[in-house]
Amino acid sequence: METNLLVPVMISLAAGAGLVLVIMGIRAKALEKKNKEIADEVIRRAKKEASEIKYHARKEAKEIAKEHREISEREINKRQNDIKGLEKGLVKKEATLDQKIEDKNREMQRLNTKEEDLKLVKDNYLKEVDRYKEKQGQVSEEMAKVASMTKEEAKTSLKKMMEEEAKVEFAHDLRRMEEETKEDAEKLSKRIIGISIQRFAGEYIAEKAISSVELPSDDVKGRLIGRDGRNIRAFEGICGVDLIIDDTPEVVVISSFNVVRREIARSTLQKLIADGRIHPAKIEEFHDKSKSEMDKQLLDLGQKAQMEIGVHGIHPEVLKLVGALNWRTSYTQNQYQHALETAFICGSMAQEMGLNVKQARRAGLLHDVGKVIDASAEGSHAVVGADFAKKYGESPEVVHAIRSHHDDEKPETVLAHLVAAADALSGARPGARKAMTESYVSRLTDIEDIVNTFEGVTKSYAISGGREIRVFVENEKINDEQTVMLSRDIAKKIEEEMSYPGTIKITVLRETRAIGVAK
Repeated sequence: METNLLVPVMISLAAGAGLVLVIMGIRAKALEKKNKEIADEVIRRAKKEASEIKYHARKEAKEIAKEHREISEREINKRQNDIKGLEKGLVKKEATLDQKIEDKNREMQRLNTKEEDLKLVKDNYLKEVDRYKEKQGQVSEEMAKVASMTKEEAKTSLKKMMEEEAKVEFAHDLRRMEEETKEDAEKLSKRIIGISIQRFAGEYIAEKAISSVELPSDDVKGRLIGRDGRNIRAFEGICGVDLIIDDTPEVVVISSFNVVRREIARSTLQKLIADGRIHPAKIEEFHDKSKSEMDKQLLDLGQKAQMEIGVHGIHPEVLKLVGALNWRTSYTQNQYQHALETAFICGSMAQEMGLNVKQARRAGLLHDVGKVIDASAEGSHAVVGADFAKKYGESPEVVHAIRSHHDDEKPETVLAHLVAAADALSGARPGARKAMTESYVSRLTDIEDIVNTFEGVTKSYAISGGREIRVFVENEKINDEQTVMLSRDIAKKIEEEMSYPGTIKITVLRETRAIGVAK
């Protein structure tokens, strides 16, 4: 009986368990369906939000682009208006310059007339000398009779007297002629130089003998050095510079006095850092690439200078040297700008004098190319530059102007003198160059020492930055006529013994002081 009761109970339990399993399966499916719906909703919302973010980003980017475009258009319009204003000013200046050129021609005619007058004065002076010689013979005989002197003694005495009188008379005539011609020549030269300088205003650019390169981190320094210094030795050998790696954080220094070589090394190093692979093969690859880019940049700068001064036909190798001047300075004056400035000043002076303007500008542009030719070349930069220009087809006139602009060869043409003058004007104008205090003081001291060697000079002072020197002389030893000759002798000696930019004015002062005492 107990068995009969146990069977139904077990059947009921089994049925209940099956029912529970069915119910749990239904609930699991419902829960799975609900979770899937929730997941689909989350994905739908995420896609919607992503679409909205993308839409707003595009809209914002368009607004930013539109704003930058409007700013650029306003800047372009402003620059165009500035250019139009400059063009109007240039047209007005050209009209003024034409009038000045006509005035200059009239001044030149007047100077030619003065030259003829000076020649006439000189001829009269020579005639007077001949007349004195004739009188000398007559008077010597009379003196021998009257004073019981021999003819030779009388002749010597008279000759000395006549020489003194002739010197005094000549000094008077010389002073008068100098005053007359100096006034006219000074006006004309100031006019020509003033017009030439007004027509070009150079920029001021300074550079140095080292270049620094920033590193992304100090870890790069170790990679630049390489195992046992392999990479740094390869870099210095290929680039021909010194790579200085010290404790300065995230900076290395490239040192070389060859500015072009240093610039190529700097570009090579930047490419190596950007690439990340630093080893000798990559150093050589990037150096060749940087050198090729530098050659193109030098040629572009040379062509730009050629177009700016309005000449053509300069050989590409010469143009590269002109471009290389951009990385060369003299007393902090950028030599590329100096070459352009010299070209414009030289051309302006040539125009004022009725000479070939393009040839003058060409010579002015090329006058310092020897400064960037390899240091192994023998001779001064003027001689080396002239030889290089001659090799690449420059005319004999231009070659001579380049060679003689620092008196390595005696200037024999007007163009040579113009190039030398333009070079001095560009280098000597205020603000163009910076001289060291020691060299400045030394130059002033040297000028004063030269002046003090002359007999009769009591003291001398170099003023106006060495552009003028005032000389005080003893009243008893030097008369008024002798001051004229003394100033010329001092100028000649300074020219022979010193080199300096521009000119030096010598002023000789002689005074008489009378002192009385009231008791």
